[in-house]
Amino acid sequence: MSLPDCIQQALERNLELRIERYNPQLALFNLKAGYGAYDPVFGASGQYDHTESGGRLLEGTDFSLRRKETDTDTFSSSFTGLTPWGMSYDLSGRVSDTDGNVFSNNVPDPYSTSSGTVSLGVTQPLVKDLWLNPTRLNIAVLKNRVKWTDQGLRQRIIDIVTRVELAYYDLKAGYKAVEVQRSALELAERLVADDIKRKEAGAAAERQPAVLEANAEAAIKRADLIAAQRNLAALDNALKQLLTDDFASLENVRLEPSDAIDAERQSFNLQDSWSKGLTLRPDFLQAKLDLEKQGIQVKINRNELYPQVDFKAAGGYAGSTREYSGVFGDIERGDQPFYYFGGQLTYPLGKWAARNNYKAAKAQYEVSQLALKKLEQDIMIQIDNAIKLAQANYERVVATRKAVKYAEELVNVQKDQLDKGKITRFEVLRYQRDLTAAQSDEIAALVQYKRSLAQLAQYEGRTLERHGINLEVK
Repeated sequence: MSLPDCIQQALERNLELRIERYNPQLALFNLKAGYGAYDPVFGASGQYDHTESGGRLLEGTDFSLRRKETDTDTFSSSFTGLTPWGMSYDLSGRVSDTDGNVFSNNVPDPYSTSSGTVSLGVTQPLVKDLWLNPTRLNIAVLKNRVKWTDQGLRQRIIDIVTRVELAYYDLKAGYKAVEVQRSALELAERLVADDIKRKEAGAAAERQPAVLEANAEAAIKRADLIAAQRNLAALDNALKQLLTDDFASLENVRLEPSDAIDAERQSFNLQDSWSKGLTLRPDFLQAKLDLEKQGIQVKINRNELYPQVDFKAAGGYAGSTREYSGVFGDIERGDQPFYYFGGQLTYPLGKWAARNNYKAAKAQYEVSQLALKKLEQDIMIQIDNAIKLAQANYERVVATRKAVKYAEELVNVQKDQLDKGKITRFEVLRYQRDLTAAQSDEIAALVQYKRSLAQLAQYEGRTLERHGINLEVK
């Protein structure tokens, strides 16, 4: 698999990323729920009432008070709600129909009456809750959290892509390490085979220590190869874990990186990298959103310091007739209007809780400002260190490549000397160890250079741009 293939599969199937994708959705649902505070509320009720009053004053006499029985049916409905500027409203209607009897000497005198009203009332805050009311500020916080979770998702994607890239390079290095150890083992086994042939051909007994030495070296190289293979299996699993949500399906699959690890010289610009880090880093943008959120909290707490001064007004039409149906005609004609307006002042004395909550919110805002400043400084130091590390790792790659070249030439020369009988196998094995170490150092240097470039991109917040990933959060 190529690195772009691995990144694409991780973006589609990585479990951590799939979990993180829910957070912006949840934040958006919460925001929409916050707007629900402005939804009008409809209410309706119906009620039947039966009452009796009066009755016989003295038991056993014909003297009695007037007795009254009433049956009343009442129906009401309302629309209530809140506006973004803090005004609450109540549009309501009510009708009732009463049928009754007044008894005189147990003789009923029936009567009936009906009444109803339609009214609209409003309450508008003039100081506290006029514009920065709790509902509006809560929505501002929820909008802030939507942006925060968007950056959180972007941060998670950058993290996953970077981890895939690092795991890819580590796996590539694991394969290279196995190749190096296998080559070293093959050379050691050839030397053992040569000694066996010489012994069979009647070589001198004094050559026995060289045979033992060659066998010991071959055993060491075999152990090194086994360790490299075991490490390769662990690196293979580490990359698989990032690429799939069904690890069992890849149990019998062996991943092999197809991309070559190169070491092209990169040019670095510290000021440009700082600018990218402070404009693209999701964690820095999240910290700025946290500061903005704390600023909203300051406004919320400051709003609680103001007195509650409300303007209240209401008006409507009423109707009353003997017949139930006539009530609606009265209301429609507007023969019985009513209205009122006025004001209301509420001011708790002391306000110790409100004042200290406001002071605490301001202090926390200052703490958030300092935390943002510290994060800015940390990012600049991270980027500076990452650039210097990348430059050093490139120089290390150049040096290790030269070391491998010289070690290979030296081993070839020593092999010729061995064939001519001028040196011992012990010397050849020593030079072979040096070559193996140099090759391992070259692989490590290449991987560290590629890793340092990936981590620099992560510190700058340009990982997605570097891999051509276009992220649109909806």
